[in-house]
Amino acid sequence: MFDEADPVLGRVRALALAFPDAAQKVSHGRPAFFTTKVFAYYGGSVRVEGGYRQHERSVLVLVDPGERAALLEQDRCYVPAYLGGYGWIGVDLADDTDWGEVNELLDASYRRTAGARRVAVLDSRASGR
Repeated sequence: MFDEADPVLGRVRALALAFPDAAQKVSHGRPAFFTTKVFAYYGGSVRVEGGYRQHERSVLVLVDPGERAALLEQDRCYVPAYLGGYGWIGVDLADDTDWGEVNELLDASYRRTAGARRVAVLDSRASGR
């Protein structure tokens, strides 16, 4: 379901694996980035008329409800099949993707799933301690 040599996946992977204790696995045929819980997936789909429309070059993240609502107002964002009901959102990635924003979305999702100890390590990295 994905191309290991996809340069967009490579960029997502580099960002995601920079978080403390982050690792990658394949889950349901897609790259998933996790600590003890998954904080991002590469690729998603939406249910359309009894089938699925793939969003192969996208990142799925778990953000706070207010941010989720704002993102869903944008055409590049979607509610992914299965995970959307749990608050996850999909963001399509393109040639003009703002990778700083992608990193911020990954950061928000990581903070919601990684636990207090890992978030403290992340915060200490940011403050230079």
